[in-house]
Amino acid sequence: MNAHDDGPTPRAARGGAEPEAGPAPTGRLRTALASGWAAGPPRGPSRPEFWRSPLRGPWLTAVFGIVLLFGVTILFVTGLLSYAAYEPDLAAVNDQTPGKGWLGFSLVTWPTSPYWLYRVTQGVHVTLGVVLVPVLLAKLWSVIPKLFAWPPVRSVADALERLSLLLLVGGAGFEFATGILNVQLHYIFPGSFYTLHFYGAWVFIAAFVVHVALRLKRAVRALRAGPRQPAPDSEEAAGLVSPNPAAPTISRRGALGMVGLGSLALFAVTAGQSIGGWWRRTALLAPHGQEPGTGPNGFQINKTAASVGIRPSDIGPGWRLTVRGPGRQIDLTYAQLLDLPQNAALLPIACVEGWSTADQHWRGVRLTDLAALVGLETDIPPVLVQSVQRGGSFSSVVLSRGQVRDERSLLAVRVNGAVLSTDHGYPARVIVPGAPGVHNTKWVTRLTFGEPS
Repeated sequence: MNAHDDGPTPRAARGGAEPEAGPAPTGRLRTALASGWAAGPPRGPSRPEFWRSPLRGPWLTAVFGIVLLFGVTILFVTGLLSYAAYEPDLAAVNDQTPGKGWLGFSLVTWPTSPYWLYRVTQGVHVTLGVVLVPVLLAKLWSVIPKLFAWPPVRSVADALERLSLLLLVGGAGFEFATGILNVQLHYIFPGSFYTLHFYGAWVFIAAFVVHVALRLKRAVRALRAGPRQPAPDSEEAAGLVSPNPAAPTISRRGALGMVGLGSLALFAVTAGQSIGGWWRRTALLAPHGQEPGTGPNGFQINKTAASVGIRPSDIGPGWRLTVRGPGRQIDLTYAQLLDLPQNAALLPIACVEGWSTADQHWRGVRLTDLAALVGLETDIPPVLVQSVQRGGSFSSVVLSRGQVRDERSLLAVRVNGAVLSTDHGYPARVIVPGAPGVHNTKWVTRLTFGEPS
């Protein structure tokens, strides 16, 4: 190496040009995405011609959407009423939803009159939910090309809309699926139905409100335009009209009729469980085998004594009813309970699953009379009702002042002229007008008036 050899010879000195810096990795990714989108959608469902049904279009989708708009609104309102019926603000045992925060609110104190109120609101909630299944499936079918639209995201606003659509479809599927499984008493969820359905409802309704805000005007325009199909590439088509439709086998009005008949059929085989009585025989989709034989105690139950761990010794001769008030407590044997003044009430049982019984003839001791035994005769407070059951949910419940003070609220010992059967709560159970079935606690062993649960 000589004195002038200071290092490698520069590329320019060897006659070559200085290389240009390549694009940054993010720039290359952006360029690749742009070129990919410019090349058009990949083969398959992202291509408009993949969807060939001549029925899909803005009018049909709008009809299904408007039906769901009214139906889902009624479902949400009746769902909130069902939540209120559990008196969630009264005590923690009435609503054990974890971390509910401001989502867990109740604007009303659930009344005892009319006594059939919960039977109607929950019957509407469950029956309508089942009836809307064909409409929901038809609506999803009508917009499925939109789920594969290309490019997947065009802007931030488009990304937010697609996210809301994902939450809407997922939330709808989750709520309808868990609700139907609950109606069937088929609890395969990884947790409490009440908690899962509660949070699922809020996710679904939030996405539903966003979707309605974004699409209602377009749906109204489509309804006004009528069933005429717009040009596939027009803005009016909204990406729903096939550019290469197959030959039609049914009209759009015929498709609406088929969906309507499906909903009507589901109504016919579901509504009877809410109406009760003879009509329950028509409720083919309701869970059967829940009637414990015939006779005075032969009406539906959800949980048997065996299923919640009731032992013969729990309800045998050693059973006692403890009635407790501020500074006072008494223990009653079954014979002493029967010696107290007995009163009657004609009330149904209605449950969150949508089923209800006809009015049953109950006989027992008024809750107000039991409160009087511990010195509470005028200003009667809420009462904590506790069962001897060891398993299952709702072994305890707090009843409100209004529920306790209603003269029809009983600690029942007989039904339809007979002693309560073991599965119906022998030796004593609560029956309260208008309360959800799980609040009519069976196998009662303790009543605590005026103390926190």
